[in-house]
Amino acid sequence: MKKLLFTFFLLSTFFALSQTKVSGIVVDESGSPVAFANVLFKNSTEGTITNDNGRFYLESDTTYSTLVVSFIGYQAIEISLQAKVNYNMEVPLIEESEQLDEVVVYVGRQSKKNNPAIDILRKIWAKKRINGLRMFEQYKYDKYEKVEFDLNTIDSALMKSKLFKGLEFMFQDLDTSRITGKTYLPIFLNEVASKVYGDNAMGEEKEDVLGNKNSGFSNNQAITAFIQDLYSDYDIYENYLKFFDKSFTSPLSKTGIDTYNYVLSDSAYIDNKWCYNIIYYPRRKNELTFKGDFWVNDSTYAIKKINLEVTKSANINWVKEIYIEQDFDVVNDSVFLLKRDYMLSDFSLRKKEKSRGIYGKRTTVYDNYTFNVPRPLEFYKNEADPFDPRVFNRDSLFWKSSRLETLNKDEKGIYKLLDTLKTVPKFKTYYNIVSILNSGYVEIDKWNLDLGDIYSVFGFNDAEGIRVRGGARTYFGQNDPWRLEGYMAYGFDDRKFKHGFSAKFLLDRKTRLILSGGNRRDIEQLGLSLTATNDVLGRSIASSSVLTVGANDRLTNINLSTFNVEVEPLTNFRIRIGSSFRTLSSALPDAFNLDYVDPTSPTGISSEVEQFDINTILVYTPGKRTIGYGVERININDNFSTLLLNYTKGIEGFLGSDFDYERVQFSYTQPWQIGGFGRLLSTVEVGKTFGEVPLSLLNVIPGNQTLFSLYNTFPNLDFYEFVTDTYASAHLEHNFNGRLFSRIPFLRKLNLREIVGLRGAWGQLSDENIALNSPTNIPLIAPENQIYWEYSFGVGNIFKILRIDFNFRGNYLDNPNARPFSVTGSFGFSF
Repeated sequence: MKKLLFTFFLLSTFFALSQTKVSGIVVDESGSPVAFANVLFKNSTEGTITNDNGRFYLESDTTYSTLVVSFIGYQAIEISLQAKVNYNMEVPLIEESEQLDEVVVYVGRQSKKNNPAIDILRKIWAKKRINGLRMFEQYKYDKYEKVEFDLNTIDSALMKSKLFKGLEFMFQDLDTSRITGKTYLPIFLNEVASKVYGDNAMGEEKEDVLGNKNSGFSNNQAITAFIQDLYSDYDIYENYLKFFDKSFTSPLSKTGIDTYNYVLSDSAYIDNKWCYNIIYYPRRKNELTFKGDFWVNDSTYAIKKINLEVTKSANINWVKEIYIEQDFDVVNDSVFLLKRDYMLSDFSLRKKEKSRGIYGKRTTVYDNYTFNVPRPLEFYKNEADPFDPRVFNRDSLFWKSSRLETLNKDEKGIYKLLDTLKTVPKFKTYYNIVSILNSGYVEIDKWNLDLGDIYSVFGFNDAEGIRVRGGARTYFGQNDPWRLEGYMAYGFDDRKFKHGFSAKFLLDRKTRLILSGGNRRDIEQLGLSLTATNDVLGRSIASSSVLTVGANDRLTNINLSTFNVEVEPLTNFRIRIGSSFRTLSSALPDAFNLDYVDPTSPTGISSEVEQFDINTILVYTPGKRTIGYGVERININDNFSTLLLNYTKGIEGFLGSDFDYERVQFSYTQPWQIGGFGRLLSTVEVGKTFGEVPLSLLNVIPGNQTLFSLYNTFPNLDFYEFVTDTYASAHLEHNFNGRLFSRIPFLRKLNLREIVGLRGAWGQLSDENIALNSPTNIPLIAPENQIYWEYSFGVGNIFKILRIDFNFRGNYLDNPNARPFSVTGSFGFSF
């Protein structure tokens, strides 16, 4: 969904002018930039901090005549503002020549001892569990959120470019960001009004969405999902704040002392509460950290106001700036509650000062708090449907009463602009191009049909040679209650047509009762997964041998028909009962056959399997969030665990089925966020087959002969190198997100990320199954005597898109054609 960001380069709106604007650079006596200097309007709490390059921008709706700039170890300077707008100022700071007895001057790296700021920080830790909503057993409040996207760094060259020819009316009025000082063009707005209920005693919380509205993309769940994934909620009191799938150390974290420098800068009354002002900035570069300041009450040690700005050297891609500010309201003498949360992100391909990008701005306002009203557990379990069509079609009266913050002139203009743009042919063309790149499908609106996907048109393997494929699906809208999809393919070497077809019908939206079925006749590389699925449209990357190691000739002809009934009786708990009938045979029998002993065959050997199975699958995904209410939904997060239990019963004789057997399989996948040390992904799988089955129905330890890094496979194993009927496997992969490389000076600026992996598998193959499959022409080996294991070291974020893994085989080096070492890689866009 990151491709959606490009869409927002194509739109626009109007302006509102601030009263005082200043920008410039703070330097020392030698002309070197002073990073993290404090800049504020005199006699106010409105200020900012210079960035890593000493630059600043500040604006206010109030008119000010004096700017104050200060930094530890330097004399503060007051600058008279001659006009409302003062850009490109150069502010020189002079080092302190004297030190007063009552003033302690801190320079550069701050001491952790005898530091009053850290003493205050420790009191914040002690009080944080009794501040805010945590003080009450139950709570309820109104929540209003608006997310805006703006095209920024607008100049005459862009406005006159061919890209916007015929769209010049978009640039009639521009505004300037109060955070960065750049001109911007608002192009998208999404609003959500909701009520939030919580019970601290039961550990329950739910949010009922009452209204959802966006400009120009009515009911577009892909964009809504993108927004929710991009802007997840956070709590500044937590040790780590997660943005864009990265964990940033909070300045209020208990590990903050080792991550940040803290300086007690000022004290003042705010809303009749005496507060301390603490400035913080990182101790080291290239870590996921912030710079900024916060005001904290002197008695409750609750935060009254905080600003956080991600340092430019932070190891994060495609994001040039992240700025956050939160304001807390004083409810009574001891209660501080979050009143307003503002977050600005500057998405850009480059981090250079003048590079163009897109602002993503989220404003969340909280109000109408009520406390200690108990509600039963059933109340929290029965959540309202956030995708009720009425939610997306609220009238103007609803929004007038539900907006806790009125729209400004810019925001009101976005709705009008998008209505106009949708009538412009050139804009429609741009929108269609981006839609095709994002979804992989070409939309044919008049037929309610999508053609694609475009990324599967060409392929190649040893059996088919060059392969071409074309497909289509029905598409009336994102919440279609049914969908038909299919494809046709042709191989130029085997001169055979292949096909796949599926149908899905949502019968009950509340319980997610779905009927599905289909048929596929194709060539496939089996054995890429221990817990196989019966997907009639899926095809693994290993089925194409354009980029493989060794011979990729262990391919299978598959003719698969399925019918399934699926229901979701509880949130994120799915039950699927289905049946399948498949015919399996080798696509290249001279190199790889699936022969087995068959007393009923005239030759005593059969090469083809016909099998009817009944499957029951239970899937539990706690924490998974989805969007949409049609037969197909969109996931909006990836930090949830997955538990899967699969029972398969093969029935001999029914429809000519060959074998009677039972199989039980279990898998558990869990992502772990290890604070500031990155993310660990773990998977455990176990399974057993009861009965005698041929090679095509056994469990193959998933090898990987491609040059791509595929999680849950073994890159140093060939396909079918290990075959089992009883197995257990584990995979661990940890991404440190640059935590280690950032400590090495000559690697620091490259923003590389280190990945380590460890994986292992154990399995058995019974004597009965070895005997049954004795006619096959490949060795039947199971990793029974010792656990097969591999380890890997990887370097990610090379040129921001490339990852390379160096994989090492731990044992079984005497196997035929064993590969002790391999190099795999992957491409992808990630923050």
